[in-house]
Amino acid sequence: MEKKKIDRANKRYWITAAAVIAIAACTIFAGRNDFGLGRNMELLVNMMRELSVSYVDPVDPDVLMAGAAEGMVRDLDPYTEFIPESEMSDFEVLTTGKYGGVGSIIRQKEDYVRIAQPYENSPADRAGLKIGDLILAIDGESAAGFTTEEVSKRLKGEPGSKVKVTVRHLDGSEETATLRRERIAIPGVPYAGWIGDGIGYIHHSDFTEGCYEEMQAAIAKLRSEGELKGLVLDYRSNGGGIMQEAIKILGLFVPKGTEVVSTKGRTEDSKQTYRTASEPILPDLPLAVLINGNSASAAEITAGSLQDLDRAVLIGQRSFGKGLVQSPKSLGYNTMLKLTTAKYYIPSGRCIQAIDYSHSQQKSIHTVPDSLISEFTTRAGRKVYDGGGIMPDIRTEPEYISRFAATLYALGFIEDFGDDYTRRHPEAPADLNRFSITEADYADFADFMKDKQVPYESDTRRALKSLREAAANDRFGDVAEQLERMESELKDDTQTNLETYREQIIESINRDIVQRHGYTAGVIAHSLTNDKEIARAVEVLRDTAEYRRITTEQDTERK
Repeated sequence: MEKKKIDRANKRYWITAAAVIAIAACTIFAGRNDFGLGRNMELLVNMMRELSVSYVDPVDPDVLMAGAAEGMVRDLDPYTEFIPESEMSDFEVLTTGKYGGVGSIIRQKEDYVRIAQPYENSPADRAGLKIGDLILAIDGESAAGFTTEEVSKRLKGEPGSKVKVTVRHLDGSEETATLRRERIAIPGVPYAGWIGDGIGYIHHSDFTEGCYEEMQAAIAKLRSEGELKGLVLDYRSNGGGIMQEAIKILGLFVPKGTEVVSTKGRTEDSKQTYRTASEPILPDLPLAVLINGNSASAAEITAGSLQDLDRAVLIGQRSFGKGLVQSPKSLGYNTMLKLTTAKYYIPSGRCIQAIDYSHSQQKSIHTVPDSLISEFTTRAGRKVYDGGGIMPDIRTEPEYISRFAATLYALGFIEDFGDDYTRRHPEAPADLNRFSITEADYADFADFMKDKQVPYESDTRRALKSLREAAANDRFGDVAEQLERMESELKDDTQTNLETYREQIIESINRDIVQRHGYTAGVIAHSLTNDKEIARAVEVLRDTAEYRRITTEQDTERK
């Protein structure tokens, strides 16, 4: 009897909801002759009602709604997405770089979660938590079997609240620390320093809220330490973020009132022109900007605008090519729609969007063809192009880490060895920037790896296996036998690969150890010593004639 009452109540609720939606749809769209949208809203409510009331098993209406919302945007573009209430805190971290917690990255190892990196001067750092510490308990509850998500949920919380964490250090000692949570700000500009006589360097990792102030502080730091004769801005692998932060940062280098970006979409509100609003603090300083294939969005606005205004030399590889603007739209109940609302255009008038999503609902997604790539000119008349990212003024070959070295890192072997190394060498190296493990240390690592399983196949072995299978299917017996013989003779076992990719693995180990003593800034500073693109940037900034030639005369490549 009780179940029938509940079912009747559900039916009355959904009938009422359908009526309200239908009336609202008619009201909202009556003046727009958009019968189709109103009809589909009613269909959606009717479908959810039938599933909620009549499906053989109980269903969760929140899950139904999330699935429907995700389905609506699935065929549009990768940047338009529904953000449910459960993911709003993660979205806030992505856009602001801030959250309430103790300030540490964590990683899983077997049945426990370990500290992977405490942020410098965070509550975790001040409490003495170190990389490799095993989290035994949180607020007195054993953390055995906890996942990283469960530990993260317990460590995060309102700023000012406290959490008690019990850890086992690498030396075997145990400690319980009471940490007061704070508003943790992940820096968008984690490092500023010098890479040559008078040549400053700023590493900018993302365009989160407040990164303009961080950039200002980085420049002020450099100017207080010595005379700036040139500056390198590193936007490699900067995936972008808030466009307004990019506009403010551009205002540090170009005259007040300079148009740096414009946007245009379907609505009038989306058609905007943005100009710098402040007087520049470095209006004439020679600039070099580093970009690569992972530089995107706001990073491309900054780099592309400086190029279009002939204000910097760009060095590296073609950028990602994201010329779409997203706007957050509140949907109520602490949910949000991150919606692509416009394309952006940098000062020359070009849009650097590389992929055309305009017909994505018809399953037609493609890169902009060569025939539709257009030529534009910078302020000085240099040729630049749209349709596929920002092309650098000085093109360099990318340096890739081998899949084998990346696999060792992903499986945690680099960090595990780093833990072992730190137990034996707890003191910080004398010179972090030039630190490297010894030949004997690497021999220890090779010995450490002897009993480890590494699920890795070289590209050559994978290609041979595919060819052998194809030859067998085509009944080319002799060829299949030859390929099988070649595969059996191929040496890509773990110990062989440890020698083949020795330099890259050593550098991965070096960075892990440097991070334990120098944090993220230490790793960045260490990586600069052998960076070919950094060396090229210093070279061009010191050559006044070459810098002027590039920024006034040199056209960029078409592709």
